[in-house]
Amino acid sequence: MNTPVSSLKGIGKESAKDLERLGIFFISDLLAHLPYRYENKEAQPVEQLVHDENVTVEGVVIGEARVSFYGRKKNRLNFKMNSGGHVLNVVAFNRAFLKSKLQNEVAITVSGKWNRHRAQITAQSIEVGQVEEKRPYAPIYALSGRLTTRQLTQWTEDALAMTEAFPPERLPEALLERYKLPAIVDTIQQLHRPTDKESLKHARRRYIYEEFLLFQLRMQAYKRSVRQNEQATPLQEDVVKVKAFMETLPFALTQAQKRSLDEIVHDLHQPYRMNRLLQGDVGSGKTVVAAIAMYAVITAGKTTALMVPTEILAEQHYESLQELFRDCDVSIRLLTGSTRKSERKQTIEALEAGQVNVLIGTHALIQPDVPIPNLGLVVTDEQHRFGVNQRRALKEKGSPDVLFMTATPIPRTLAITAFGDMDVSRIDEQPVGRKPVETYWAKHDMFERVITFIEKEIRAGRQAYVICPLIEESEQLDVQNAIDLYEQLQQILPSVSVGLVHGRLSNDEKNGTMERFFSNHVQLLVSTTVVEVGVNVPNATCMLIYDADRFGLAQLHQLRGRVGRGDAQSYCILLSDPTSETGKERMKIMTETTDGFVLAEEDLKLRGPGDLLGKKQSGMPHFRLADPVHDYRALETARQDAQTLIQSDAFWTDAEYEALRNYLSDTGALSGEKLD
Repeated sequence: MNTPVSSLKGIGKESAKDLERLGIFFISDLLAHLPYRYENKEAQPVEQLVHDENVTVEGVVIGEARVSFYGRKKNRLNFKMNSGGHVLNVVAFNRAFLKSKLQNEVAITVSGKWNRHRAQITAQSIEVGQVEEKRPYAPIYALSGRLTTRQLTQWTEDALAMTEAFPPERLPEALLERYKLPAIVDTIQQLHRPTDKESLKHARRRYIYEEFLLFQLRMQAYKRSVRQNEQATPLQEDVVKVKAFMETLPFALTQAQKRSLDEIVHDLHQPYRMNRLLQGDVGSGKTVVAAIAMYAVITAGKTTALMVPTEILAEQHYESLQELFRDCDVSIRLLTGSTRKSERKQTIEALEAGQVNVLIGTHALIQPDVPIPNLGLVVTDEQHRFGVNQRRALKEKGSPDVLFMTATPIPRTLAITAFGDMDVSRIDEQPVGRKPVETYWAKHDMFERVITFIEKEIRAGRQAYVICPLIEESEQLDVQNAIDLYEQLQQILPSVSVGLVHGRLSNDEKNGTMERFFSNHVQLLVSTTVVEVGVNVPNATCMLIYDADRFGLAQLHQLRGRVGRGDAQSYCILLSDPTSETGKERMKIMTETTDGFVLAEEDLKLRGPGDLLGKKQSGMPHFRLADPVHDYRALETARQDAQTLIQSDAFWTDAEYEALRNYLSDTGALSGEKLD
C-alpha cells in the first residue's frame, strides 16, 4: 500500500507532481481517488435514444468514412452506421487516424451526443471491433495539471491488478452479512470499474457505510476516552428543593423541555463530565431548562457559571435569573468588561468566600484573576460565538459539567457529524400560547406601504427593526446599506426616534444604542446582523429585512426570532426581488413555516453543510463518497452501530474487531485525541 505511485509505468516526474496535487503519493492513494461520476456507456436501441443527451449505440459501418481538413491541424471525420436497422450519421472531430479502421461492415460502438432531427451522433468515443468486455459505466475522475482521464484510468487499472494495494478488510463478518455488503476488494474494484448498475450501487452503499462507521467509532471512542479520563462525582441534588422550585415557575414545561431536562439531569448523575448541546428555537425555553439544572447543582453545594457573548445578553440573563430565583436563596453576580472596579473586587471576594451561587458574564469570566471555587456547572449560551480556547479556559476552572446552548437550529444530520463528540438535546416545540410571527414576502416597489405599516405599529406604542445586509455601499452588491437607510428613514419618519447599530461601531456605541432601544428611547432600530443573537426586546413587534434573499434561511430565522417575544402579535416582512430560483424558494419557505428545525433542514438542502455552518467553523469531516445530507439513513445506522460496538465488551476483546480497534488506535481516538 505504501509503494510510491511513481513506480507505475508511465508516471514520470511531471505526472507525479500533478498526482501529488490530488493527494496521490502512494498506490493506495490512487485506489482511494474514486470517480466523482460515471458516464453511462450502456448501449441502447435507437428507439430509446433521447434528443440532446449522451448516448451509446452499437452497430456496423456502412460504406466508406470521409475526412475533411480545416483550420490549423483540425479535421472532421464523417461516416454512416447501421444500428438495429437504423442508418445513423456519425461525426467525430480530430479523429482522422480512425479512417483506415472504419471499413465497411466493421463492428463499432459509438458514444456521444444524439441529434434526433439529423439522426446524428457527435462522437466523443469510437471503439472499433467487437469489445470482449463491455463496461457500461466509464469512470470520470478529478484531474490536475496535464493529467488526462485516459492516463488516470490506465494507472488505476494497473493498481487494481496489485491486490496488496487494497485497504484491509475492517468490517467484521457480522456487519457484512447483516447489511449484505460486498468485501472491500470487490467494493474498490466495482467503484473504479463497475460491471453493472446493481454492483455499483452495492459498492457505493458499502463504502459510504464504512466511512460513516469509522467516523462515528472515532467520535464514540473519543467520548468514551474523555469520560474515562474526566471522572466526576455524580450530582446529589436536593430533590425536594428542586421540585419546589419548579412548582414556583409561572408556566408548565413543554414535553420537549421536560425531555431535555431529564437528559441533562441524567448526565449530571453520571460519574463523568457532562458535555451536552441544548438546541432550541428562540423563545423555546432553553434558559428555563438551564436554570433548573443550575439550581439542582446549587442545591448540591456547587457554584454555577453562565457565559454569554455580549454584555447586553449577560445583563438580560442576570435580570431573568433574578426573577426566576426570587423565592430561592440564590446569590447571583454579574461580571463583564464594563463592571466597575469596586464591584469587580467585591464579586471576586464573594467568589473566594464561596458566597456566589451563579456567576453570569462575558469572556471576563475566564480571566486568570477570576477564581470560581467549587465550580459544578458551566452553561455557555450561543457557544459557537466563543473560540475553542475561551471555552476550554472556563471548563478548566475546576473541570465542571458543561452545557452548551444555541438558538441556531442544527439539522440532525449535522448535529451527528459536526457535534459527534457531544450529546445533543433538542427543544423542538414552542411554549403553549406563544403567537407565531406572521411572515410576509414583499417586493421592493412595496417599500412605502411597508414603512407605513411599521409607522402604524410604532404609533401603537410598539418598536421595530430594519435589517440590512451591508454597512456601506458596495460596488459588488447592489444592496441597500444600513447607513443610507438610517438617513432615509430619519427623513421619512421625522417623528420617530431612529437608531443605528452595525459591526464597525465600538462596543460602547453599540451597547448605548441597544440600551436606548431596550428602554424604548429608540423606537426604530436600523441594524446589520449584529442583532442576530441575544437581544430580547418584548415590545418589538415588527421586523423588516431588506434584500432578504442575501441571507440564508437559518440566518433569516435567527433574525426573525428577535420579534414575537411579547404578548402582542408580531410581523416579519422580507423585502426582496430574488432573481434566482433558490432565492425565491427561500422566501417561499420562510413565509410557510416558523419551525427552525424544518427551515434548517431546507437550508441544508439548498446550501450544503459547509455554507450552513461556515466552511472553516463547521467541523464537518471530509468524506470521500459519503454525504451526510443525502445519505442520512446510512449515517443514522452507522451511528447506532458505532454506539453499540463501543459500549460492548466484545468490541474491545474479540479478534473480529481487531482491524477496527487498530484503526482507532492509529487515529489517536483511544487516547482522547480528537482528530479532524
